[in-house]
Parts: sequence; C-alpha cells; structure tokens
Amino acid sequence: MKRILALLVPILLLAASALPAHAAASPEYIILVGGPSLMQWEKYKEQPHDNWWANFVRAARIRTEQLREKYGPDAKITWLVYKQGYIDRGRQENRNLLEFISSVRDKFNLNLVYFHDGSEVINYLNSGQPRDQMKIALFEYFGHSNKACFMFDYSSNIESACKSWLHESEFTKINKNAFARDAIVRSWGCHTAESMSKKWRTATGTKMWGAMGKTQFMTHELPVLCSPGGKWAY
Repeated sequence: MKRILALLVPILLLAASALPAHAAASPEYIILVGGPSLMQWEKYKEQPHDNWWANFVRAARIRTEQLREKYGPDAKITWLVYKQGYIDRGRQENRNLLEFISSVRDKFNLNLVYFHDGSEVINYLNSGQPRDQMKIALFEYFGHSNKACFMFDYSSNIESACKSWLHESEFTKINKNAFARDAIVRSWGCHTAESMSKKWRTATGTKMWGAMGKTQFMTHELPVLCSPGGKWAY
C-alpha cells in the first residue's frame, strides 16, 4: 500500500498543477458625474453656482487623465453621467453638451453610461459588470452634494433643491462585494465627510474620503477646499 501511495502522490501533484488557476477579478474605475445648475435660478444669488457648464465634466476629465497615465490605455474606466442635467443646461447654452461629453469618451476610451436617478447608479455599482469578474477598484464623485446626499440636479429643476439624488440612507442597497478590498472611494463635492462617509463605510466596508466644509471646482486642477477650517477626511 505504501508503495502504491508513493507512486500516486507525484501523479496527483502533477494533475493539480495542470488545473487552471482562479483568475483574479479585473478592476473597474468608476467616475460619477452630476449635472450643473441653471442660471434661471442661480442668477439671483450673490454667489451663483456653475457659471461654467463643464465644472464637473472638466474635473472628471482631469481625474481620468491621471487614471489613464497610472493604469494604462486599456484600463476599464466608466463614466456615469446625469444626462438630463446636460440636456437642460444645453438648452440654456444653445448647444448640444452631450456631444462634448461624447468627445471625452472617444478621446479617453471610456465606457460612458447615462443615468437619471440614484437607483440606476446603485444598479450599475451592483451589476453593471459581472462583479465576480470585475471589481470596483475606484469610485469617485464630481458634483453637488450636502452632508447626506449626492445631488445630481441641484438648482436645475427646483431652485436650491433637487429631484434626482443618491441619499446616504440608500447606501445599504449597495453590494459591498462589488468593491475590491483596497478600493479607492472619494467624493469631491461639499460636506461629504460630515455624515455620508460614515454611512458609506458602514454599508460597504470601504472608506469614502470627502470634505469637511465646501469645495471649489477649478478649471485646470482638481477641486479644492474653500471653507475656513475645511479639511479632507474619512
């Protein structure tokens, strides 16, 4: 019996080595882009929001360039864009803003997905790709927000309010297994670290880096803090 086992062990080891190794999940880098405000509401304010329609698109493009440089031309980068906001602002601008967004897609080889509400964002995070094969390695938000909510159409349909959002109470609907273990999550909007970051971590198991205070979207660099005593935090 011992002799038989001695003969079988090398054969079994050889057979095991011939089995295909379990392939690691591929990464996906997701950038969520909210819509701009409309001047029909903002023109009455002392400090109007979004004088430039491309505040969030420009910032997302800057970040995308960084990701392409770091991860290469074939990395899966997806933009989730609040479509109606750019249709509405396009009417104000008298031009098709979706064409500009499409040109960014073509230049950087993006997977461009338009959405209308927070439930569609959650659906994409959970099953926009087969999450057993492609994990979310990065998720970043560019748009309006308060301490409890991503506000996709802030001051677009309603002055200083919104009808399309993703609220922190909905984070529990996100499948935490969709994210890579070391996923980078960040909100570049205002006030995120004051409440949303904690709720996000509880729901998903990943840290969301955000702002304590307000942020300012820039033309040639990523957003910066603009509140006295403001800071980036989890």
